[in-house]
Amino acid sequence: MSKTPKVIVVMPAYNAAQTLVDTYRQIPPGYVDHVILVDDGSIDDTALVAHNLDLDLIVHPHNAGYGANQKTCYMEALRHGADIVIMLHPDGQYDPQIIPDMITAIREGKGDFVMGSRFMPPQAAL
Repeated sequence: MSKTPKVIVVMPAYNAAQTLVDTYRQIPPGYVDHVILVDDGSIDDTALVAHNLDLDLIVHPHNAGYGANQKTCYMEALRHGADIVIMLHPDGQYDPQIIPDMITAIREGKGDFVMGSRFMPPQAAL
């Protein structure tokens, strides 16, 4: 990539009110241009909590399922001009601290797609 890529984090959410703020605050500053949260018809206060964060919020009127949530996340990221899209679940199951390593791997051409694993130790998670 010759230009600085636009990095967007997408967060597919369902009933993540209790973990959303902590996960959001762990996103390393200076690496991400934009955050989009898609609330998939949560029955808790996920949307209310998200309103207090610096992100774009999209709410499905009913639970459409994880696949539909992912699709909305990716479509919105592309609509916002993303060069790199990072999916970060707001329930804390993934460590946001590996975001810089994911971006670096793509920028250096090590791959077009990078996947982290919550089951691997941090040094081997990518």
